[in-house]
Amino acid sequence: MTTTKIRFDGRILFLSCSSQAVQAQLRGRDLEVAEALPLRDDISTDEITPVVIMMTYDSRLGEFPYVGFKTEDVLPIANFAVKNGGFQVTVAGRRYGKGSSRESSPLAEKSAGIRLIIAESFERIYRQNCDNIGIYTSTDFGLIDRIRAGESIDIHEFLAGRDAVTQAVIRAGGLLPFSKAELPPRDEKVFNPIPDNRPLTLIEKIIERRRIDPDGAVVKGDGVFISADWRFSHDYFTGMCAHFMQEAFGEDVKLVRPHEIIAFQDHLILASQSFPHVRDNLLAAVGGLASAHDDFVRRYPVVAHGALQGQSGSEGICHALMTEQHALPGQVVVGTDSHSPHSGALGCLAFGAGATDIANSWATGYIRCRMPEIIRVELNGRLKSGVTAKDVVLELLRSAFIRQGNAIGAVFEYTGEAVQAMSIDERATLTNMVAELGGFTGIVQPDQKTVDFILERRGVSIELEDWLFSDEGAEYKEQFAIDCSRLTPLVAAPGDPGNGVALAELDEYIPVDIAYGGSCTAGKREDFDYYHEVLAWGVEHGLTLAEHTRLYLQFGTLAVRDYCIEKGYLDTFERLGVEMIMPGCGACANCGPGSSTRADQVTVSAINRNFPGRSGPGQVWLASPYTVAASALLGRLASFEELRELASQEVV
Repeated sequence: MTTTKIRFDGRILFLSCSSQAVQAQLRGRDLEVAEALPLRDDISTDEITPVVIMMTYDSRLGEFPYVGFKTEDVLPIANFAVKNGGFQVTVAGRRYGKGSSRESSPLAEKSAGIRLIIAESFERIYRQNCDNIGIYTSTDFGLIDRIRAGESIDIHEFLAGRDAVTQAVIRAGGLLPFSKAELPPRDEKVFNPIPDNRPLTLIEKIIERRRIDPDGAVVKGDGVFISADWRFSHDYFTGMCAHFMQEAFGEDVKLVRPHEIIAFQDHLILASQSFPHVRDNLLAAVGGLASAHDDFVRRYPVVAHGALQGQSGSEGICHALMTEQHALPGQVVVGTDSHSPHSGALGCLAFGAGATDIANSWATGYIRCRMPEIIRVELNGRLKSGVTAKDVVLELLRSAFIRQGNAIGAVFEYTGEAVQAMSIDERATLTNMVAELGGFTGIVQPDQKTVDFILERRGVSIELEDWLFSDEGAEYKEQFAIDCSRLTPLVAAPGDPGNGVALAELDEYIPVDIAYGGSCTAGKREDFDYYHEVLAWGVEHGLTLAEHTRLYLQFGTLAVRDYCIEKGYLDTFERLGVEMIMPGCGACANCGPGSSTRADQVTVSAINRNFPGRSGPGQVWLASPYTVAASALLGRLASFEELRELASQEVV
């Protein structure tokens, strides 16, 4: 068999916890491994390519890798530093590439000359994106000395531990070359009989039912291509997806089932109201991405959810609209965003993928995944008043099991009394934030609440198929339970969603400049029920927003806005001076009202992640809708329970 040897002649960049060590490398000094330790863990794609520089989808991204990388409160890596430094290898710690699914990050690294990334562990989407575009990855730190000694590395060393499909993709130089040679498009969907030789989880049933090569057993970790239903992109990545697809399959490519391909305008829709985009003269670049998105919609007969006419905002955020209007139990839903597991609340296999994967799915109808390990999370008991699904996720995020990376690439199957009591909106918070947990996706077994939700939101009556459940005796990687009756409101301190702490245990006084409620995670109908419950209580007790605090509330979809109008919520919000924002991703993507504009500002936010720079240069505390609204009234971090206690003592 012919072997491929790969030689790395460039320098090695250690992403160290020491800002001085990083700066020394940029000045030309090559460090020994010991000098670089400890390495930074949890480097997010927000740090590799901050959202404000994601205005292109080609080699120009090579100017920017790591410009948002922060250590010791310093941003040591400037534009062109990696490219001009002659680096070919990046080395980092655990959970490298966590957060957003943006393929811009590995593309920026590759365009700057990076050919190999070595880390203790990788996030699933990030590593798959590297495979797709031809960057090698490894967890073998022994390669460092061998590369420095001038040794050529056999490609087999980058295939070790990878499933057969991924190995084939890496050998082919990327997903699209592999797919073009091996996967002829197929208009008809694949529906296989579900194996009955062993107990299966719901996720395993969906994958077995939809995989395109049903012959032979598939074990955990095996790569498979499955027949996808809904395949969507949003305005940040539609142009990139179309570019990759046309480059591989030609300008006249015929899309497979275009009526199940959706293009959303939501991430950039409020750019004209975004402080950094206006300040940095990025609106023309945003216009370029929007034009590429519009070109795709005009060229192909796809479904489009676009901008509102005559006013700011969009029809809604992609994940919320997928759940409100499109996804159905048992379907396969994939999109260019890490929070695509949102639709798992309906009992779908829903997950995020990079631009190359989505481009491939448009042209072939297939999406790649692995047969995942499943974690069963039993949420027992009933949540106390003022405690929400967001608090449950923050509790999970601060657990040692999650912080040590044990859930990377796994499915979270949520069950138990607390889940059964939750609305679909609240279940969607659980599945949406699997992205922060490092998982592949989240899912809740569909039930009568699912049927009622689809009827209420769409006017469509469905019956659940008889296989939509996990079998008794199915295999799980881990099973654990949380007594939800013991949970109290939590927050996550700035820098990472895993920095969770119970509000009652927080002994600091944290003044709040900005309170923000919105995003796919917290712009749903029930989230607005919570905001209104707190604020209406405040009005009844003669309270107003704290003088130094601005409260922004953003609808997730137009249907949410209409719901709030129908319920009379807007009267309360207007009376308090709440700043209402039309649907869009907005401040969650640092692209709209509600983002901080100065480093000294403190935000309490109901969004899903608080990585450095995610929602402006200030410090972001994550919290539930209840806590966001209560903090806005008090002007400091506080729960609704504390607000009521203070009012009873007449000290508010």
